Amino acid sequence: MSIPFRPRQSLGQNFLHDPNMAEKIVETLEAPPDAHVVEVGAGTGVLTKRLAAQYETLTALEIDERAVEVLRETLPAVDVRERDVRKTDWAALAEEKTGPLHVISNMPYHLTSPLLFSLLEQRAHVAEAVLTMQREVAERIVADPSTKAYGILSVLLQLFAAPDYRFTVPPQVFSPQPDVTSAVVRLRFDSSEEPEGLHFNDVRRYVRAAFNQRRKMLRNSLSAWVKDQDVELPHDWGRKRAEALPPDAFAALARYLDAHADPVPEG
Repeated sequence: MSIPFRPRQSLGQNFLHDPNMAEKIVETLEAPPDAHVVEVGAGTGVLTKRLAAQYETLTALEIDERAVEVLRETLPAVDVRERDVRKTDWAALAEEKTGPLHVISNMPYHLTSPLLFSLLEQRAHVAEAVLTMQREVAERIVADPSTKAYGILSVLLQLFAAPDYRFTVPPQVFSPQPDVTSAVVRLRFDSSEEPEGLHFNDVRRYVRAAFNQRRKMLRNSLSAWVKDQDVELPHDWGRKRAEALPPDAFAALARYLDAHADPVPEG
């Protein structure tokens, strides 16, 4: 496959060129034909043209003006928007498209975390996301407790989504080849399956505080809510490290702190 323009290192561009891998990624999306699909970082359109052939409504978000021009010329039926995904209002887009969104992306690695947290924050408007990312990040998302990979992404995505590591993507299918191996993860968002009584922003603060000092026991890493407020944690949680608590235990911990500790100002 010929690439119509040179990748920009400043944008972290690694263009997928293998048609078989492109088909495999697109097939991972489980959206019905009339779904509202959004592609993030459409690039040269290797996924876009396949998505356009399968879905009636497709919006392609792309920050590179060269790619936007090519996509609009070659795929005039696609709603191509020159946009930084970090500034995307998923709720507004879902309202515009009159339905929940199905997101797919072969994104630059530096955008992985911003996109994941953006989708989590606005998950009520997203049905699923199929994302290509660095394999190490994918492994962290699905990691089990008491493992080195288990951390903030593991807890939050396992609590507020249903992550599924689908397959590994070798560097040879990209141009230029990245120095790392990639992986495709499918996230399913279903509010009916979320733990009840949890506020995402509160849980995120507890989880971040706990894992930012992951070698400390929770009574110390969460001292702003525990020691400073003289709150005693049940179930011997205070003597455990963050990596020892599975996601459902973090959910119970968050509910307990919401009920027994005062909010702590950011920063």
